[in-house]
Amino acid sequence: MAREFSVVAPDVELGRDVKIYAFVNLYGCRVGDETRIGTFVEIQKGARVGARCKISSHTFICEGVEIEDEVFVGHGVMFINDRLPRATRADGAPQTGADWKLEPTVVRRGASIGSNATILCGVEIGERAVVGAGAVVTRSDK
Repeated sequence: MAREFSVVAPDVELGRDVKIYAFVNLYGCRVGDETRIGTFVEIQKGARVGARCKISSHTFICEGVEIEDEVFVGHGVMFINDRLPRATRADGAPQTGADWKLEPTVVRRGASIGSNATILCGVEIGERAVVGAGAVVTRSDK
């Protein structure tokens, strides 16, 4: 594990045999057994990554994202957890944590997300689904 160039906060729950490459930032999240996390990945508090996943480099997994077991996440994938992101409130004051609504996202077991995909909040990606490279996922297909 390349922790010398990574930040793994003490509140992170790491499963058995997790492989973390350099320049990773993990805090307040849970990562399952045998998962591999590539360079320049950030996983925020409250996010969950299952067992035997591969999270490729330059990926951002934000609060509210649940990734089940055996999921592949390509390079540069971005998850979004706020439907109406803003820097300030209507009165011009900077937003705080109380000024937005977390919308969870779920990626079901065995799904594959291609490089540079953007996954908007509030969606569910189905079991063994394939999301193409560069896709923007805006809704669940049920």
